[in-house]
Amino acid sequence: MGDYDEDTSFLGQTGPYFWTTFFLLNTVFVSTGFNGLYIVFVGASPKHHCLIPDINLTEEWRNAIIPVTVVDGEEVQSQCSRFRLDMVRNLSAQGLIPGRDVNLTNLEQEGCLNGWNYSKEIYQSNIVTEWDLVCDNQWKVPFASSTLFVGYLVGSLISGQLSDKFGRKKVVFISLGAQCVSVMLQSFSQSWRMFCVMFLFVGASQISIYISAFVLGTELLSKTMRVLFTTLGAFLFYCIGYMTLPWIAYGIREWRTLLAVLSATAVLYIPLWWFIPESPRWLITQGRMKEAEAIVRDAARKNKIEAPSVIFKESELQTMSLSRTYSMLDVLKSKNIRCITLMCLLLWMAINIGYFGLSLNTSNLSGNPFMNCFLSATSEVPAYIVSTWLLKKCPRRALLSSFLVIGGGVLLLIQFIPDTLQSVALALEMTGKFGFTMAFSIVYIYTAEIYPTVIRNVGMGMCSSAARIGSITAPYIIFLGSYNKVLPYILMGSLTIASSVVNFFLPETLNKDLPETVEQMQEYLGLKLITWKEFNNFENILKNNPSLSYNKLPALLFA
Repeated sequence: MGDYDEDTSFLGQTGPYFWTTFFLLNTVFVSTGFNGLYIVFVGASPKHHCLIPDINLTEEWRNAIIPVTVVDGEEVQSQCSRFRLDMVRNLSAQGLIPGRDVNLTNLEQEGCLNGWNYSKEIYQSNIVTEWDLVCDNQWKVPFASSTLFVGYLVGSLISGQLSDKFGRKKVVFISLGAQCVSVMLQSFSQSWRMFCVMFLFVGASQISIYISAFVLGTELLSKTMRVLFTTLGAFLFYCIGYMTLPWIAYGIREWRTLLAVLSATAVLYIPLWWFIPESPRWLITQGRMKEAEAIVRDAARKNKIEAPSVIFKESELQTMSLSRTYSMLDVLKSKNIRCITLMCLLLWMAINIGYFGLSLNTSNLSGNPFMNCFLSATSEVPAYIVSTWLLKKCPRRALLSSFLVIGGGVLLLIQFIPDTLQSVALALEMTGKFGFTMAFSIVYIYTAEIYPTVIRNVGMGMCSSAARIGSITAPYIIFLGSYNKVLPYILMGSLTIASSVVNFFLPETLNKDLPETVEQMQEYLGLKLITWKEFNNFENILKNNPSLSYNKLPALLFA
């Protein structure tokens, strides 16, 4: 396939065909933006307290039956307990006044035996209010969030194989249909368990859309358009969907209707089937040369360019038949690549925990949750634009570590902001989201540049799976905020700072050609395997390896 770009070079780098394909493919990512994080609203916990049945109580006792507790220095009504109903009924019948005739601190308490009363100030209904996912059952909300990310993990593992077998285009549109059906069925969920099962299918179909459309774009577009697509287009259009979500949720406060509307938007993508072509590169790997050539000739017609009489050489099929397929075992065989992979896995996990942790936490911030979600999404736009520009000029290792330190450092600072300065805390959180988004976009490119061509897909797939494990963990880290408000920030900040240190042990890839083989990767990136004994006598290493110096120390891997 190495000759494909050369064979199709007559198409040029831009033109109507490439720009049309660029925008049509990017519109697909909009759906992943507003279907990925609706749990922020659907799973938000509104203000609530124990439901008091309609019994004969004086107004004073009806107002005093809910105990007052101190949370983060503030006195609030208890959300999970009330004073014993039979005891309060007797005291009310005796004409006693709470706080004057009766010391409330001595009264026995009980759970919310009759259910809860929920505030409808923000949400008319959601899964929390419908299935009482509060108090002893509040763990079910982060569990539901995690099922989405488990779906991401499943989809990451199978989407590549499906698109290799059935084609990129088919998998994109089948996944769009699967996402539509899954979200629609989820809106009819009769129980929390059914909601979680359908959320797993939503996650699997959504990540399949993203990965398959991403691969299809990289294979359809020219080199120049491919760079724009992979570094800015896909991320930016995802962000557009993410920014659209809070305004849809603002207008539709009932969760079942919200999901039905989000599901129905998939209908808009049906016409794209006739405008987005299959990948000619994939068709060639399947031996379907005539179909691939027809697509390229159509591209030439749209770009108003005359195609040559023969586009693809027969030798390409022979080259492909001799190519070797690499697996996960090949990544683990070499000590060098094994060490690099381990560090990359840690990086991807830490970045995803921070990114999705902050994204899911927007409903817990003070202020309007819809505006907070919109601001969180908006903070990503400059991050994607700036990262695209910086990646052209700056060393990857220093760039990634810098934004990891910014993201993690800001999270560690939030705990020192007093409650009276909520706007400052919100600004810091948005700055942290900016840092994580920068790191998120950089690590994609950085990882792809580290791995050689023969194992790049396998390596990226393993890193993507590690990222899914990180995102599965994120809801539970946010859940810890129900016990201590600053605990999620401390954990995410500390993990991010630690990962920035690990990043310095990866090789630099700026202005270096992509390695094609494992041997080129080890040689070209300046990697050398040394023992601890050699490390303790660094002068001998320098003597035996003149190309090494102290400033290359982070690039060394230890046996």
